[in-house]
Amino acid sequence: MAERVLEVSKLTAGFPTDHGFLKAADNVSLKIDRGETLCLVGESGSGKSVTSLAIMRLLEYEGGFILDGQIKLHDEDLTLKTQEEMIHIRGKKIAMIFQDPMSALNPVFTIGDQIAESLRLHQGMSPKEAEKEAIELLRRVGIPAPEIRIRQYPHELSGGMCQRVVIAIALACKPDLLIADEPTTALDVTVQAQILDLLRKLQDEMGLSILLITHDLGVAAEMADRIAVMYAGTIVEEGYVKDIFANPCHPYTQGLLQSIPGFEGERGSELYTIKGSIPPLTQLPSGCRFHPRCPHATPKCMQEQPGHYAVPGKDHYAACWLHDPAGAANEETGVSRE
Repeated sequence: MAERVLEVSKLTAGFPTDHGFLKAADNVSLKIDRGETLCLVGESGSGKSVTSLAIMRLLEYEGGFILDGQIKLHDEDLTLKTQEEMIHIRGKKIAMIFQDPMSALNPVFTIGDQIAESLRLHQGMSPKEAEKEAIELLRRVGIPAPEIRIRQYPHELSGGMCQRVVIAIALACKPDLLIADEPTTALDVTVQAQILDLLRKLQDEMGLSILLITHDLGVAAEMADRIAVMYAGTIVEEGYVKDIFANPCHPYTQGLLQSIPGFEGERGSELYTIKGSIPPLTQLPSGCRFHPRCPHATPKCMQEQPGHYAVPGKDHYAACWLHDPAGAANEETGVSRE
């Protein structure tokens, strides 16, 4: 049986406002095993980054907090940890690659100092030992002349090299779980491919578990073992990558896949788009949150929120009334996940 590294159960997190508590992540459940990559996909504003910040317990620094749920890293519930205790967990057992490498690095410290900080804190290395290890880490992530680069500042490196530095910092203490939040968004296409290849290589070498957050289904298809599709703060579909692409069951997932440009079809033909946009947290619709944009919406969709129902495929679930085994829309036998 595979070793469970992360298990998020019914996580609800968000921000207190004048309109009340806004649930940016609502009843989110995820699981990742040793050496597995789970891709969390969805449009911008769907709650992916908030979920990652909540898992890292960094949401408190953004003015939010976790309202309910569990975040178990191995057998430890991170929601019960103080921020002082989390300092010794972040970087050592769980690490994160942020969206923009230039803003993730401190402009007033050298690359070497920023890598060495984690090594001294978590590994107890001396400055000389930390410098030697920092050089080796830079070499490992493919940065040429690392002996020179450790003396340089972030503004002296390209965006792709800064992203490699961020990866080196994240992996310095050999964490069990790596959260990569849109790690290729700010990079050009060729550098994106290099970074993804690097992540795969390091995962194989270190046995890493990865939570990869992206809005690019092409990246998800290339990197993921399993995919969780997020919409308006909730998980609407989850399954192995093969099942999600071969048999997308939630109308939102179907819309995302239809939106991918293909080689077939007439030149100049209009690309498919999902009508409307993600609702603001202050104006979430009743029932299924996708129903205002859904071509299959029924009165029941507008009134009641669906559970997660089993659909054809291994560990494949969709939060849609179309797949309710008790409903008239689907006569096949299914099992509710909840």
